[in-house]
Amino acid sequence: MTKVTTSLWASLPIPAVICDAANDILDVNPAAELFLNTSKKALEGNPIWDKIFVDAPLEVAFARVREGSAALFVNAVDVGTGSRKPVSCDVQIAPLADKPDHVLVLLENRELAGRLDRAMSSKTAAKSAIGMAEMLAHEIKNPLAGITGAAQLIAMNANGEDRELTDLIVEETRRILKLLGQVEEFGNVRPPDRRAVNVHDVLDRARKSAAIGFAAHMRIEDEYDPSLPPTWADPDQLQQVFLNLIKNAAEAGRPGGTIRLRTFYETSLKVRRRDGSGSAVPLQIEVIDDGPGIAPDIAEDLFEPFVSGRENGTGLGLALVSKIIADHEGWIAVDSVPGRTVFRLSLPFAPKEAQ
Repeated sequence: MTKVTTSLWASLPIPAVICDAANDILDVNPAAELFLNTSKKALEGNPIWDKIFVDAPLEVAFARVREGSAALFVNAVDVGTGSRKPVSCDVQIAPLADKPDHVLVLLENRELAGRLDRAMSSKTAAKSAIGMAEMLAHEIKNPLAGITGAAQLIAMNANGEDRELTDLIVEETRRILKLLGQVEEFGNVRPPDRRAVNVHDVLDRARKSAAIGFAAHMRIEDEYDPSLPPTWADPDQLQQVFLNLIKNAAEAGRPGGTIRLRTFYETSLKVRRRDGSGSAVPLQIEVIDDGPGIAPDIAEDLFEPFVSGRENGTGLGLALVSKIIADHEGWIAVDSVPGRTVFRLSLPFAPKEAQ
């Protein structure tokens, strides 16, 4: 390979394998080594079916690709190795332009691709809902203020049950005004002022604040990778994200339960945008709780505005988290089963010149 081709091959985020005419593995990219949990050295020179187990007739597919000199797609098949559990993938097989008897095999993790698409599309959906909510909030606040004032005037000459009713009107209008204020605040989040940020410093500040406040009934543990370089973020907005996620975990957890904060990196992860551009998001932060889990009927829409699993919840906390992370060119995903819910953030590293 040329230097440029080698660089592209190494940076390709989708696991890729090249096989020769005998269907032996000639090369794999770093993403394939990570996905298959096997080193390049252990894979090269071996028949592909001895090292990669695909729930589809690969020999027939390879023959068709070579005969027709055209790519072939096999969707939703299980792919695994002897060392890892099978993963549902979309498989693309294509002949190499300069060597038609050689084939390129791409293995795209369907679950990961779906999570990336949902994360990137949530920003557009949120903008539409937030825009309408802001307009309604502005139009509703003035009449509510008038209702509050009128109720207070009536209360001055009211007695007994009538006084209780006017107090209820005042209390409820104030609650609605507070909610409308949150909607307006949500829509007015400024663009992030990004700089090189030590994510562990921000996590620790959020952890200390939570431990003496809303998460005092929980145990908070950490599992940090000390080798992580800085992320490229707005530290204040990032702390807001962490506080929201820890608060969400604390409200879901039981007294004496555990919240775990974990950081690590995944070098092959990359966000792909609808315009074809992309950016690496190797820095991973997880907030894990041992609560009852997320109701299946809201799991898919959890990051949309006004979707909440709690009684009297506004549904703005996680939508705000999603908006901030999207503004940072990252993504957020959630995996939840009873007893374990994981919110995972993926963020870019800071540019080398800023570190």
